[in-house]
Parts: sequence; structure tokens; C-alpha cells
Amino acid sequence: MSDTAPHLLLIDDDADILRLLTIRLTAAGYRVTTADSGQAALNRLDIERPVLVLSDVRLPDRDGLALFDEIRARHPALPVILLTAHGTIPDAVEATSRGAFAYLTKPFDGRMLLDKIAQALALTAPTPIEAPRGEEWRESLISRSQRMAELLAEAKLVAVTDASILIRGESGSGKEVLARAIHRASPRAKAPFIAVNCGAIPEQLLESELFGHVKGAFTGAVANHRGLFQAANGGTLFLDEIGDMPLALQVKLLRVLQERAVRPVGAAEAVAIDVRILSATHRDLDAAMADHQFREDLYYRLNVVTLALPTLTERREDIPLLANHFLATVSEKYGRRVNGFAPDALEALSTAPWPGNVRQLYNVVEQVCALSTAPLVPLALVQRALRAPGIEVLSLAEARQRFERDYLVKLLKLTGGNVADAARLADRNRTEFYRLLQKHGLTPELFRADEGPVAEGRQE
Repeated sequence: MSDTAPHLLLIDDDADILRLLTIRLTAAGYRVTTADSGQAALNRLDIERPVLVLSDVRLPDRDGLALFDEIRARHPALPVILLTAHGTIPDAVEATSRGAFAYLTKPFDGRMLLDKIAQALALTAPTPIEAPRGEEWRESLISRSQRMAELLAEAKLVAVTDASILIRGESGSGKEVLARAIHRASPRAKAPFIAVNCGAIPEQLLESELFGHVKGAFTGAVANHRGLFQAANGGTLFLDEIGDMPLALQVKLLRVLQERAVRPVGAAEAVAIDVRILSATHRDLDAAMADHQFREDLYYRLNVVTLALPTLTERREDIPLLANHFLATVSEKYGRRVNGFAPDALEALSTAPWPGNVRQLYNVVEQVCALSTAPLVPLALVQRALRAPGIEVLSLAEARQRFERDYLVKLLKLTGGNVADAARLADRNRTEFYRLLQKHGLTPELFRADEGPVAEGRQE
């Protein structure tokens, strides 16, 4: 087995179980290390950290949950799947509430185990917080998606030129973060980077903000004001939401870009500037040009190179990385001891729609960190932050079973517990119908009582 294969640590005091699981997991492409006791497992962890731990809950030297707590204390982000031949619902609830990724009762289906391992590794892949040597320029762009890798490769190529770049992307997708990264990768990295949101400043103030003004140019101009173009001289000026710039200012911006000089409001002479322009928009500029809301000549000046940022839902593999990175940042900021997300909480984040993209994800993480009272953020807090109702995701078999039971209950209610009538409505013979009732623990006689149905076994 290759040393690059994902490394699993398997803990069980049953030699036969160790041997069989090792064969199965190795055949599935994993590299397996085994331990037959809790202490042996901890020793193994001191030597080499695996990507996932599979542990029996009954070990000769300690309780499996106690071992799990020790592993969690040493490696908070390391996923653990617990295995037992004596599973109970309270044990499973206790294990998952303390942060275990999954709890499987022996004998378990081999495919289910492999699926759980794959899910755990997909949700808990390591976060590349430190950029590789030579890639520090992009350290704030946390990603492992192929889509982002291709985008960043293009960004690095054009960063070393002086070409104007138009960054397209939805609100909250990280356009300014990308612009700052391009500046850091450029020859202008040691000069100023200045950002301005063209849609957030009133039109009458934006001209002065960009180009500056001289004393007395208008009411309230009590002193000379150096605009952002001059402030960014030698560096990069980032014009965010350029699609919201008024047409009158678009004409003046075009002149600045053509002449490489800026004339402050009220001034008689222009001042030469050396500024690299990056711009961004979430608007469809092609449609804006067609509606005569954006100048075509300015568009071609700004759009020498286009970089399109994907939405967060187009790079879902980055969500666990970003969520854990933001949680580490926010927990340090607030002085909170929050180590990570419960597995179902992380899965809810990974499958959410994210209309607000990365900015919304950061806000959600900040909220759950502020409200969390446990080392692991629970699902309920994530759902509250997402303002989403609790959605239970069932397997197809579980969904069928639940539907079948609910259907039988409705028939028995409708017929007052008369099995012959209920079986006829279900288009089944009485013998088959009785088997279905027995399977779901339903007693027809109880539906004939005034107090309504009571089910034997699991209650809904």
C-alpha cells in the first residue's frame, strides 16, 4: 500500500476483527495501522497522526468513550468512528453529542462503514491555513477546489503585468479578497492598495473622493483634498461595484485612464498618476451597456482581463475548510474555547444554499461561535444561524419504512381498527396485512378504543 494512501488507525481487542477490517479497508485503498488497547492506540498517535480513527468502545484497559475524549483533547479535528457489539440509543446519543463522527453497531454493513469513512474524510479534510512557499500572496484565499485553483493560477499570471482586471462575482464571493491577493503578487506589492465601493458613496461625493478637490471648489471644501487616485499612486486602486458608478463619472474616469493624470475638482491643472486599476462588479455589464447604463469604451479599458469568482455553492468542497478557518479566527477573537463543528453541523453547513456566499458563511460562523456553550458547535445552532427549520435526512430505506408505518396508522384510524377493511383499502390480503402490522408494532385493537392509536415498540 502506498504511503500516500489515507492512513486509518483501527482499535479493537479482537484479533479476528482487526484482521478482517484491515483486509477490507486495505482493499478499499486505505493504509491501516492497528492497536489492541487504548494505550497502544495513544502510543500510535504519538508516532503518526492518521486521518481517521475507528475504535471499539469496549477495550481491555479503558472505556472507548474515555479513549475518545483523550483523542479529542489531543487532536480536536481528528474524526472518530466508534464500533460496538453492544450498541444502545443512549450510547449513540452520548457519543455523537461529544463529537464522534458516527456510531456503528456490529455486525455492520461493510459498504455503510466505507461510506461513513468517505463522508468523514470529505468533511474534515485539513485546512491549508499556511500557503506553500512562494504562494503567500494567496494565503487569505482558503481553498482546495479545482475551480479556485484554476482561477488563482490565472490571477498569478496576470498579477505580474500592469493589465487592468475586471473581477466578476456575486456579492459576498470575495472579490476584494482576490483583488488584494493580486496586489500582493504584483510588482506593486509594497505600494498602497486602496479600495473604494462605487455604489456606497453618493454621486456628489464620489468625484471628490476619487479625484480630490482644491480648497473652495464647492461649499464645504475648506482645504485641499487628495483623492484616492493620488493616494494609490505607485500602487493599486480597486474600484468595487464599478457597475454602480454614475454615467457622468464614468466619462471622467475614462479620461483619467486614458491620460494617466487626474484633475482634482476645482483645479486648473491635472496631476500625473501611476496606478494599476482593478475593478469588480456583481452586475451584468453586458446588459448594462445594452441599456446604455455603462459606457462601452470604459468597459474595454477596465476589462483587459476578466476573472470570474465562483459562488460558494460552486465550490462546496471549500465550505468545511472555510468554516473551520473562520471558527478558529473568531474563537480567538472572542476568547472562546470552541474547537470545531459536530459532524451533522458541518454537514448542514456544507449543504446549505449560501445566497450570501463566503460573507454569509463568515457571519454564520461568527454567530454560532458567540452562542456556543460547548467545545463543538451543535447542529441546532447552525440551523438557527441559517434560519432553517430542522430537516431530518433519511436513507431511502428509512423513508420507506416511515411512510409505510404512517400509511398503516392512517388506514387503521380510518377503519376503526378493522383489519379486513384496512387490508381491502390497501389492496392486500389479511395475512400479508397482519405481517405488516407486526413488522411495525401496531395492534389493531388499540385503534378501536376512544383514546386513539397506541403503537407497540417505537413511538412516533
